Amino acid sequence: MKNFVLISPNFPETYYQFAVALKNVGFRVLGIGDQPYDELRPELRNALHEYYKVNVLDNFDEEKAAVGYFERKYGHIDYIESNNEYWLRKDSILRDLFWVDTGLREHELDNYQRKSLMKKAFEKAGVKVAPYILVNDFESLEKFAKENGYPLFVKPDIGVGAEESFKITNYDELCSFYTKKPQNVQYICERFVSGDIVTFDGIADWNSNVVFMASLECPPSISDVLISGSEFFYYSNPFIDPKFEKIGRDTVKAFGLKKRCFHIEYFRVNKKIEGFADVGDIVGLEVNIRTPGGYTPDMHNYANSVNMYQIYADVMADLNPTPVCSPKAYCATSSRRDNVQYFYSDEDIKRTFAKELVGAGRYPKVLSGVMGDSFYMAKFNSIKEIEVFHQYVNRKNVSGNHSKGRSATIFEKDSNEPICDRHIDGA
Repeated sequence: MKNFVLISPNFPETYYQFAVALKNVGFRVLGIGDQPYDELRPELRNALHEYYKVNVLDNFDEEKAAVGYFERKYGHIDYIESNNEYWLRKDSILRDLFWVDTGLREHELDNYQRKSLMKKAFEKAGVKVAPYILVNDFESLEKFAKENGYPLFVKPDIGVGAEESFKITNYDELCSFYTKKPQNVQYICERFVSGDIVTFDGIADWNSNVVFMASLECPPSISDVLISGSEFFYYSNPFIDPKFEKIGRDTVKAFGLKKRCFHIEYFRVNKKIEGFADVGDIVGLEVNIRTPGGYTPDMHNYANSVNMYQIYADVMADLNPTPVCSPKAYCATSSRRDNVQYFYSDEDIKRTFAKELVGAGRYPKVLSGVMGDSFYMAKFNSIKEIEVFHQYVNRKNVSGNHSKGRSATIFEKDSNEPICDRHIDGA
């Protein structure tokens, strides 16, 4: 029996399904985490052959001791994975130490975590990338700004999401950024691209063939959400345009992704950039060699009528992946912030969208800065219905009065024209 070590198998909460799926295909699933065993959900406890609790997952010596314990007890470790961005480098170091050859080694990881190196692989796939420079001195940065104009976008060359990223609109902001930036962080500066985020997500086999694919549409980018403190709204689109599918498959091949989940981000340009990109062009942003964040795998499952966790396990076990089924539908998630008063209550949402809701709950604290504090997930047959759902969930309570007993028509943005009278009053 092959041994599969899962790092932090309880986070995010729905990732317990990786353990269940891996057990289903015959792996001995061994978990390492910092949550007490008795607090793990029953499905995860039942799927794990053994669980090793560490005091702190950030303590590498504890984690190394856990893998060593498993190796002495069960023999050679065949896989070490977390499918979580935060642990990717530690995963690779553990593979090096325990001679695990089924995943990326540490010397390979920069190609998948440094944004500057990602651009070379995007270009190999024939995908446009924004002009950029690594920020090493102010003179070069100033020259880059003169050649490309404002706005610019700066972010850590290695980083998660849009943390510590900045949009720079003029020379004074450029100077301020350079003066205040952390000295121990390598930054990359790019020409700003105006566009919506669209992703190519999925799972690749040993030959970098895509065996499952899905796509996200993210009208507000993560950087916009972090800057404004607004709610995050996005949806899984199972109807992937063939041209975009080719771009995605070519990108997976160019990056050489093997036996991995992936989450590749692109801009779909919505404002022409002279000499660089037209409206509708696809521009490569970054590749993430893990599942999309939060509860997004569940959205892809609902949208595509599949079990992405089981497809992953099938690939790890060298089995033919479970085929994609039908019917397909859009699956959207709209979040809320705790410090905002909303027009409709939680009960309103659950009653009004009772037939469409497939999930609702709270985001973990570590994700709430980007994703929001609470969320609602629902399936629809059209994008128009998704937009109505999002407007309903995020309608603000500007008057201080709740909707009960009042007109609850949803209005077009900046208009008095109603688009939907969907509300079911509980009065």
